Amino acid sequence: MHIERFTPGELLKPFIRQYVFIETANDLVNRILPDTSLVMAFRYGGKISDITEAHSGKLPSSLITGLKKSPRLINYASGTGNMLVLFKAAGATAFFKNPLHELFETTLPLDNFIDRCKLALIEEQLAEAANNQQRVIITEQFLLKHIESHKQDQLIISALQKIHLSKGMIKIKDLADTHYISQDAFEKRFRRVVGTSPKQFSNIIKIRSIVDSKPKNGSLSQVALEAGYFDQPHFNKEFKLFTGLPPTDFFKNTASLVNQ
Repeated sequence: MHIERFTPGELLKPFIRQYVFIETANDLVNRILPDTSLVMAFRYGGKISDITEAHSGKLPSSLITGLKKSPRLINYASGTGNMLVLFKAAGATAFFKNPLHELFETTLPLDNFIDRCKLALIEEQLAEAANNQQRVIITEQFLLKHIESHKQDQLIISALQKIHLSKGMIKIKDLADTHYISQDAFEKRFRRVVGTSPKQFSNIIKIRSIVDSKPKNGSLSQVALEAGYFDQPHFNKEFKLFTGLPPTDFFKNTASLVNQ
């Protein structure tokens, strides 16, 4: 597998985290963990299938994937080329009018939201591009044409920063109180802009921080305790829901996680 990453241009930096290209010479299966980014994908060669038990099937050439609470197993056929547009948390609202929580736990063809003829044109351009740098230029031109008149929700941006700083260990009521808004109104606003509830988003941050720390088997109990899990079975259950594997098995696994 060949992976190449690009930073967005200045106009799109407020909304997009990065572009990731995945190209394969042989068939492979990749385990993709839940993340804080909605993902737009353009396949410009080969075939990609979701082989997760509940969602098995060939994926469309252009798609949008919402936030998820459990992992997916994605099969890349030999000779596949795929471009991922990873949005920043709350960044996708600049391109989609629909409340983002409607995309939670779903993967939908992009032509549900964008004219099929326009998608066919960019798919053709990406397939014919000489290299990935050129594909980034083509995609940015496409995105800039579809950006909505948009002003970022500073209350939600502030809440996201606090969740990240706390590594997901912050009470939702405290978040709402800090921003002088009722918890109910805060949660509805957060779901619409970010794509999931603040509790679920915080859980993604919390477990990803554990994954990224790459603890050794002997330190798992301490890591769980520091993350606020006072019951080891509860930690093991949540970790397995998130990764698909028990903690000890997961950290022995060397599978690449490409949509980070």
